Amino acid sequence: MHQLTISDLHILLIEPSDMQQKLITQMLAEQGIKLVTCVGELSAASESIQQNPPDLIVSALHFSDGESIALLTKLKNDPKTADISFMLVSSEDRLEKLEAFKQAGVIAILPKPFEIIHLKRALNASLHMLNTEEISLTSFDIIDVSVLVVDDSMMARNHIVRVLKGMGLEKIAQAENGAQALTLVKEQAFDLIVTDYNMPEMDGRELSEFIRFNPSTSHIPIIMVTSESMDSPHMANIQQTGVNALCDKPFEPDEVKQMLMALLSE
Repeated sequence: MHQLTISDLHILLIEPSDMQQKLITQMLAEQGIKLVTCVGELSAASESIQQNPPDLIVSALHFSDGESIALLTKLKNDPKTADISFMLVSSEDRLEKLEAFKQAGVIAILPKPFEIIHLKRALNASLHMLNTEEISLTSFDIIDVSVLVVDDSMMARNHIVRVLKGMGLEKIAQAENGAQALTLVKEQAFDLIVTDYNMPEMDGRELSEFIRFNPSTSHIPIIMVTSESMDSPHMANIQQTGVNALCDKPFEPDEVKQMLMALLSE
């Protein structure tokens, strides 16, 4: 199967500033990207996506006709466009504003201005989403690995599932919260659990504690996915519950791959 490279990517750049358009386009060109479509409004972006869907959208947050979270949500809720990767470029630092993007499954959030190293990582993450690369395990076949994904955001679950399927995982169950997850855990065996931290009814910490301290499930590796700061008191407490790995939102596919290979080879 042909693997896409950076130069194969078609990027839609949504940026209201002509100066920023030129600057970002130049930076993309320096990375070998040849096809960049530029628009300055969300309405024009929607038309462009319908006519010629891109591989990756690079977008600012604020526009004269709205905010890009509306476009992102629309894309992720439509099966025809849900697989398009989305990268936010913004000087916004309010957590409540960025949280919606993280939950919707953005591939990266870059500050404005950003450095080349940040752009390279985000572009590589986009490639990992587009290129299927099955994980090779010594103990068993990756397609036999049973995974439970737990997150109260459907868009976040869809993003996680897409990343996992791109690595060859096929047996993936989903739950909206810890309570639903517990029901599934009691009914069937799982080789791995990927759970969000903040959820209603039963959060990721409570779920992890039950799994870790129940003799019949204590062996299951747990990856905690969270938008919480890794140095927050909450995260220090989470590690005490026996979670095997902590992963940021938005998370990079290559980082998840390395985690999976380490956890499933133990």
